[in-house]
Amino acid sequence: DNVWSATQSSGVALLGTAGTGNFGTLTNGALEASNVDLSKELVNMIVAQRNYQSNAQTIKTQDQILNTLVNLR
Repeated sequence: DNVWSATQSSGVALLGTAGTGNFGTLTNGALEASNVDLSKELVNMIVAQRNYQSNAQTIKTQDQILNTLVNLR
């Protein structure tokens, strides 16, 4: 048994034998390779880090301006 259940999105289950008809094949003892583009994800991570740093600097600058305004009294 497994936790699969039919939904409107999944449609009706197809039963058959691997390697016949429209069914894929099974390879014994094989490992699936990563389907992630590492260079693209690294670039995305660097962009996210730069955005975070920029936002943190903006908040720091706003805090300094508010402190200066409060101390002007």
